[in-house]
Amino acid sequence: MAAFAAAVLLLAGCGASGGDRRGGGKGAPKPGVTAAQAKKPNIVYVLTDDLDWDLVKYMPNVKRLQQRGMTFSNYFVADTLCCPSRATILTGKYPHNTGVRSNDPPTGGFDVFNSNGNEQQTFSVALQKAGYNTALMGKYLNGYEPNQRQGATRTYVPPGWTEWQVTGLGYGMYNYDLNGNGTITHHGRKPGDYLNTVVSDKSVDFVNRSAAAGQPFMLEVSTFSPHSPAVAAPEDSHSFGNLKAPRTPGFNEPDISDKPGWLRKYPRLRPRQIKAIDEAYRQRVRAVQSVDRMIGRLQQTVDAKGLGNDTYFVFNSDNGYHLGQHRLEEGKLTAYDTDIRVPLIVAGPGVKPGTTEARFAQNTDLCPTFEELAGLTPPANTDGRSLVPLLHGAQVPDWRISAFIEHLGPKFNKYDPDLPKKYGGNPPTYSAVRTASELYVEYENGDREYYDLSRDPYELGSLAAQMPPARQTELQGVLDGYRTCSGASCRSIR
Repeated sequence: MAAFAAAVLLLAGCGASGGDRRGGGKGAPKPGVTAAQAKKPNIVYVLTDDLDWDLVKYMPNVKRLQQRGMTFSNYFVADTLCCPSRATILTGKYPHNTGVRSNDPPTGGFDVFNSNGNEQQTFSVALQKAGYNTALMGKYLNGYEPNQRQGATRTYVPPGWTEWQVTGLGYGMYNYDLNGNGTITHHGRKPGDYLNTVVSDKSVDFVNRSAAAGQPFMLEVSTFSPHSPAVAAPEDSHSFGNLKAPRTPGFNEPDISDKPGWLRKYPRLRPRQIKAIDEAYRQRVRAVQSVDRMIGRLQQTVDAKGLGNDTYFVFNSDNGYHLGQHRLEEGKLTAYDTDIRVPLIVAGPGVKPGTTEARFAQNTDLCPTFEELAGLTPPANTDGRSLVPLLHGAQVPDWRISAFIEHLGPKFNKYDPDLPKKYGGNPPTYSAVRTASELYVEYENGDREYYDLSRDPYELGSLAAQMPPARQTELQGVLDGYRTCSGASCRSIR
């Protein structure tokens, strides 16, 4: 199926701004597109919250998606926190360029995303202008929730979205207000009010209506699952009763004398803490069952409309999650692989089934990927690169060989749903670079971490003190380039 669009002029998206152009210009159509290539594919993007790789084995529809498509084994997020990561997904920009460094003002959240002009630079704006029906179902950005202090957000619908069914504090899955295209509807505690059920129904309806209209669609289903408290659907609430969190070599790590100062003081996990971790893992597995069924249901809906060969399915998470590794209770925010390396699975036209792609990808790449799938040329000031060549089996020279992670910390806002527990992991500000065989972290307070992942894949022994000076200089140079990069300068870093 052809994946390119006919000519569409002056499209915004992925950080478009006047004068900064790449290829055909600001979100411009790809040059040389013929009439035979004009059919636009549909895109179904399922973005989960805090889902790590350990949960995928309990999601049969996601595993079927892997069989039908491509799994990115080295996909990393640029920040292991919800709002910065989602802002990067929407715009294709690193957090230091969106200005969204946390979940809360003045360093992040919906208000900062909006005031910095990011809402005009999302993939939804570009695709809507290109003729797509666009929909967001579920979660948007932290701070969007309607309340007395932010009454203006109660019925506000951001630009670029044809269909908008969003709530802000849906973590409990019940008793929430849903903004449906500017109209607020309250959902209570009946089984039918379970948020993933409501979102699933509305997503299926959107697909059916778009198909009936003969219009290409971009559907983003953005779940709160399995974010804590990881509330499962009623039919899943007692399943998986004997599961325990994976006991990897790093679980309740016996010796953390090599770790940075913020972590070295953590005591070993006690039996009651391990018991709580196991219960959290069971809850997380239960919580993703409704997400998995939603994916299967959407696939069936697309197939029933005869659109299966014209639709890309993308499964992803905004960040990972740790459960007991390095003595950390449940949480995220660290630069360890548990938190930064998350699922990205894509199936659709031109994607070879059952393949694994080991080249590096980041959440900066999703916005330009969606634009190129729609037939557009991503704008020049996009920090990420389109993954379409990799999806279609192309040999791309000079592809990146590193990933950049930046985090603003520590977190203390008691109202933040991502505030860590006492021993959940609350590191100070850091930046990190991940290569195929290394993790190098620089903390604002001067601490360093360095792991040889080829010998130490579970990050048990930091070698920062024994690091070869020449290699440290090289990695510091890579970090320095990433910290201040923008647009082409980000894409040129390897």
